[in-house]
Amino acid sequence: MSRATDGLLARAAERLGTGAVIAEPGDMEPYLTERRGTYHGKAAAILRPADTQGVAEAVRLCTEAGIAIVPMGGNTGLVGGAVAEDAERQIVLSTERLTAVREIDAANNTMTVEAGVILADAQAAAREAGRLFPLSLAAEGSCRIGGNLSTNAGGVHVLRYGNARELVLGLEVVLPDGRVWDGLKGLRKNNTGYDLKQLFLGAEGTLGIITAAVLKLSALPERSVTVFAGLPSPTDALSLLTRTRAALGERVSAFEIVSRRSLEFALRHVERVRDPLSDSHPWYVLIEAASSRADAGLEEAAEAALAEALEAEEVADAAVAQSEGQAADFWHLREAISDAQKPEGASLKHDISVPVSALPAFIDRTVAACQARLPGIRPVIFGHLGDGNLHFNLSQPKGMAPDDFFALREAFSALVHDNVEAMGGSISAEHGIGIMKRDEMAARKQAVEMDLMRAVKRAIDPDNRMNPGKVIALDRGAKEP
Repeated sequence: MSRATDGLLARAAERLGTGAVIAEPGDMEPYLTERRGTYHGKAAAILRPADTQGVAEAVRLCTEAGIAIVPMGGNTGLVGGAVAEDAERQIVLSTERLTAVREIDAANNTMTVEAGVILADAQAAAREAGRLFPLSLAAEGSCRIGGNLSTNAGGVHVLRYGNARELVLGLEVVLPDGRVWDGLKGLRKNNTGYDLKQLFLGAEGTLGIITAAVLKLSALPERSVTVFAGLPSPTDALSLLTRTRAALGERVSAFEIVSRRSLEFALRHVERVRDPLSDSHPWYVLIEAASSRADAGLEEAAEAALAEALEAEEVADAAVAQSEGQAADFWHLREAISDAQKPEGASLKHDISVPVSALPAFIDRTVAACQARLPGIRPVIFGHLGDGNLHFNLSQPKGMAPDDFFALREAFSALVHDNVEAMGGSISAEHGIGIMKRDEMAARKQAVEMDLMRAVKRAIDPDNRMNPGKVIALDRGAKEP
């Protein structure tokens, strides 16, 4: 550790208080390894301020010492966005101690929370106030609001409520020079210049550290209906989406698609997963609709749409959850898929989006191309059909050495992403860019887009102190220091 870093940690311990500095290697380990295990970082230390002013003080101390800052929330990212890469010149700044729910304004349908609040706790706080905070994803028991906003998290309810950036009215942000921007306004109309909060939403901590946010709340559902249906093809799934939305309108809050192989992996490897249908089908959809009115006729409308789909042979079979427990079982199956891939060997994961109308063609074309490239490869396809976001994952052929399969990572990513680009899609739908997709994003985006992004980065963080090496390189074609 350098003399500058020693001095920084001594001053941080003095100014930030007990428990704010972690410098022992064993204690630092949980902050250095990403959830999926793809990246293992290195840092001079971990700083854990207890409030916004502590974050600002930590940033000022790091700036004075010439140390870069890697912000971290719940460390549930999947693209290396919160991984420190320099044991001498970088620290990890965790927001895990910023856990206050500052205010719930039920009349304004807003909630002000700090960045370290766990997503499930934010949901629970809203529920206690008779409101719904609709952001929902598999990691909600451990991910934190600051990380959700910094990556513009998606999840299962984007179809109805939008991505994380659409659920934010105001932000509080510590800037790279240590100043605090207090933009915590609970306004739905505010036309006073640039919408600055949008710069920090989805920026992955490269422009500043989100310390608090005003979140939009919605009416708490009084009734809901959950359906698990088996279908012949993604084309039929798209037809069912159109039919369901025509029958239920904006009450459709989730519409997930699951391939048969995805379901089989979950049945094989995850406890408490059961097949809701008696026969197997090539594809499945999981539908959730909800209403804030107890007498909304929700079940009747859903069942009528299913009956029409069965008559049209778009659906082969379907189960409507008869209890909250059965609905939870349907969702448990969906959420188990990601963990179920690991026991099957090496896998290559792609978080992509294309226009909803293009999803069936994308799946057919890309599956065929992958199988032609490597016979025996096992596509594991699931995700958010309603908003065009697929997790297009590829498991190794049975019997193939994992290292041999991983050696094909770049070739298969290029294949998948070329098809995404050809259909007007995105190579990152909800996981972010981080380290993993930074260089590929730069190669695929228009030069003018990259120039604009670099101009914003230089204007706000000219010394490249905030999460260097993530999202964007300051010089075209070159990596950040």
